Amino acid sequence: MKSRLSPAVNKIAPSGIRKFFDIAAKMQDVISLGVGEPDFVTPWTIRESCVYGLERGYTSYTANRGMLELREEIAAHLMRRFNLAADAEREILVTVGVSEALDVALRAVVSPGDEVLIPEPCYVSYAACTTLAGGVPVPVAAKIENEFRITPAELEPYVTDKTKVLLIGYPNNPTGATMPKEYLAALADFAKHHDLIVISDEIYGDLTYGGEHTCFAALPDMKERTILLNGFSKAYAMTGWRIGYAVGNEDIIAAMTKIHQYTMLCAPITAQIAAVEALKRGEKYKDKMVAEYDRRRRLIYDGFTKMGVECFEPKGAFYIFPHIASVGMDDNKFAEDLLRTEHVALVPGSAFGKSGKGYVRCSYATAIDKISEALNRIENFLQKRKP
Repeated sequence: MKSRLSPAVNKIAPSGIRKFFDIAAKMQDVISLGVGEPDFVTPWTIRESCVYGLERGYTSYTANRGMLELREEIAAHLMRRFNLAADAEREILVTVGVSEALDVALRAVVSPGDEVLIPEPCYVSYAACTTLAGGVPVPVAAKIENEFRITPAELEPYVTDKTKVLLIGYPNNPTGATMPKEYLAALADFAKHHDLIVISDEIYGDLTYGGEHTCFAALPDMKERTILLNGFSKAYAMTGWRIGYAVGNEDIIAAMTKIHQYTMLCAPITAQIAAVEALKRGEKYKDKMVAEYDRRRRLIYDGFTKMGVECFEPKGAFYIFPHIASVGMDDNKFAEDLLRTEHVALVPGSAFGKSGKGYVRCSYATAIDKISEALNRIENFLQKRKP
């Protein structure tokens, strides 16, 4: 039956992340540095709002675009945080996680054959969703020498008359890279010069260390050509709630809503109620979690540095991206051998694009004692392989 499947589906490979977790699930005493998921439970006040909503019988559909109260809270948050004005009724769509927001954004703006510039390494869904939308993903390597930041000069050679979208995700998964405002401003000029739509995935925007996050849509003249994606999974430890949102030009949001209403109809009302509470009263809990991630970040960066493993200091998200090519094995073999011999799970860098080859992604969204033990095991693994 494979020959009768959609060619677009046949083009894409299964996620390279899952293979190692399937192996790890059958093993004992595994420490996972692979899952991009907070180890915190959703704060109680957020959970309680959902329980109270259920007790009051809030179990119905909502408007396709999401509860107006939630959209108003999102608009207020964007204005308060970034001085970005967004019309709650026409410019915001509540989605089933940022993954759905990405999917419907690409399907709304990409026509068959349109090219999408995608800086790599990047989240595994970017190229796959582009392909499923009928577009052509065009990977552009970001380099460790520039802390995995992308520049117009690096993008320029890949621009053609079919280029329509620039898809960026900063703070970055898997590298932990951030983009200072001056870098983003240069990308904004690049997008205006080539008349590109920019899809900016900012799900890790609240997880920055040592510098403020800049919202791409809030840059001068960029709101109309930017589709801003964000959500609640990472900063509020709400991964399983599956709640995200998109903000953009009202015509684009209307197009996205049409796709959304025929596929998802609406995000779950319970998750929307919880998201309202997160925006109203979740800030102090979020700040505590971010402070703890920062502590773990410094521990894991220092650990790899002391081992002599090349890696730059991540400034956002909760990932570090060590360069392990000097060990003398490729990233897939490194990850598999480490898992089987030392029981530490991490993700090969090549899962995030060709430019990730020779790297591995480690998540520090796990407890300090587990990170410390994982570092000991990794060091033991490396010592055994020294000539």
